[in-house]
Amino acid sequence: MLELQNLSFQVEGQDSNTKEIIKNINLTLEDHTFTAITGPNGGGKSTLAKLIMGIEKPTSGKIIFDGTDITNMDVSERARLGISFAFQQPVRFKGIKVKDLITLASRDKLSTAGACEFLSKVGLCARDYINREVDASLSGGELKRIEIATIIARNTPLSVFDEPEAGIDLWSFSNLIKVFEEMHDKKENSLIIISHQERILNIADEIVVIADGAVKARGKKSDILPELLDTNGGCRFYQ
Repeated sequence: MLELQNLSFQVEGQDSNTKEIIKNINLTLEDHTFTAITGPNGGGKSTLAKLIMGIEKPTSGKIIFDGTDITNMDVSERARLGISFAFQQPVRFKGIKVKDLITLASRDKLSTAGACEFLSKVGLCARDYINREVDASLSGGELKRIEIATIIARNTPLSVFDEPEAGIDLWSFSNLIKVFEEMHDKKENSLIIISHQERILNIADEIVVIADGAVKARGKKSDILPELLDTNGGCRFYQ
């Protein structure tokens, strides 16, 4: 279970004025659930994901994971507890081959065939990528898919994806939807996905709408999605 208790995050803006990015958010996300977080650009979604992973530290409030206060833990400590994070803009690792990265993520001695299986799940031809370095020679979309393959290989209790559709072609995106459905169907782990994509929102257990740094709505997709897709009057959650 993940609990966000009175979570706030501020940064110093121009003229030393404080800008509040996350405003006193309270959320409890149960185990084995798929939560989609959506909302307008600049509303605080990605910042919230970074707070959960420990990339940013909250100005106030607490983050509780499986009964442990992780508020002051760093990224490595949270990763060891079982939280994975896929960046919107993935990190490059010069000198590390794709196979090695996936093997490290899985924490097992993977065969080449085993590593290739994870690449195939994200729509990459394994023989073309397995021995490549995770460096500037890879496109943003390729790097994104490789990072998602490492998250699948880690198989942690909680996986957080920040806009996994960014930089992904349509065919590969369809593959990713299947991957997320498969991960969720196993009911072994919890998923949090930051996304605007209707296809992702449509397979979530619940949708949380974040706008202006606060939770504007939360509920089952059958209750929330129609409002989000109202192209005539606009979405009232964003207003």
